[in-house]
Amino acid sequence: MNVYLDNNATTIVDPQVFAEMEPYFVQKYGNPNSLHAFASDTHPGIKAGMEKIYVGINAPREDSVVITSCATESNNWVLKSIYFEFILTGKKNHIMVSEVEHPSVITTAKFLEGLGCKVTYLPINHEGIVDVQSVRDNITDKTALVSVMWANNETGAIFPVEEIGAICKEHDVAFHTDAVQAIGKIPVDVQSFNVDYLTFSAHKFHGPKGVGALYIKKGRELLPLLHGGAQMGGYRSGTLNVAGIVGMGKAMEAAVEALEYEMTAIRKLRDSFEDELLKIEDTFVVTPREKRTPNTILISFRGIEGEAMLWDLNRAGIGASTGSACASEDLEANSVMDAIGAAEDLAHTAIRFSLSRYTTQEELDYALRAVQAAVIRLRGISSSYAYTPKGHVSGLAEHH
Repeated sequence: MNVYLDNNATTIVDPQVFAEMEPYFVQKYGNPNSLHAFASDTHPGIKAGMEKIYVGINAPREDSVVITSCATESNNWVLKSIYFEFILTGKKNHIMVSEVEHPSVITTAKFLEGLGCKVTYLPINHEGIVDVQSVRDNITDKTALVSVMWANNETGAIFPVEEIGAICKEHDVAFHTDAVQAIGKIPVDVQSFNVDYLTFSAHKFHGPKGVGALYIKKGRELLPLLHGGAQMGGYRSGTLNVAGIVGMGKAMEAAVEALEYEMTAIRKLRDSFEDELLKIEDTFVVTPREKRTPNTILISFRGIEGEAMLWDLNRAGIGASTGSACASEDLEANSVMDAIGAAEDLAHTAIRFSLSRYTTQEELDYALRAVQAAVIRLRGISSSYAYTPKGHVSGLAEHH
């Protein structure tokens, strides 16, 4: 049996999404900006796709949604535009990001830091959640942007974006949230919270790879990402990815429709799977369940290197990960485990299991047996497990 439990990295394309996209490859293939019928054939699909995206995040029509290639592009765009508009000009000199943001935010922040931007890396608490008070303590009249993800890609921890957005509004500071791991798992409503910029990628909610979007609230403009034509309101020139827009729109619509199922049935599957995993001696989970997205588990198996566990699981036909797919070639300790102050013997042992609405009980039963077998094998050949201290571990719920 093959079991895919790496849905925070990417998801299978929903068959109904693929069906809606297919005509725009070989039948309705005109350039949307041309002045003939081949072009106009694409316009209804683009319009419908964009409408579904606006509805999915409850964006007002006076605000902008700009299609990009992915959230990494969108995140880079927000931070670098803020730099050019505020930092480089001397109007402001400071941005804040959480210390466990996606690499596309953290690496960009470090790049801007090298150009003279002052960056505050907001800490997370023992539950893996951003400390709101640190935002209050560090925000100043020189702060140009606060960027905090809606939900963490590794733990599934839901961050206090409502409170952070309110603080930013109080200080008239732009607020950006990377909502990649939130859409399709929990409600995302840009009108309920003070969100100025919001980014996401279609492939995280059963849409196609290579297409994402950036929401921009009216009055919070950005510099154009790509100059040239007038596509996307002049924000991002270039021929539109018609099939991608159609697919992302349909995926957004389907994700919203399936949200209740995700938050109930998938949560129940996740919880029961987690219960069984925690019956294994010396296992630890980051972030309480009620503060996580309903599909995610980040669990450590004391004495077992994460990469070794992945090797055994892969041989059994199971896809999981040690954290962010965008950092999968980096064999350093898991960033969240480091941030919560986990002991060295646990920092390399985290495994992420992330479910989707297609995950079944049968698949999880098979995966559990494979994990149990891997634990027995890997601890049996470990030279350190028997000597590992078994005391309290900061930030982790320990099971004996």
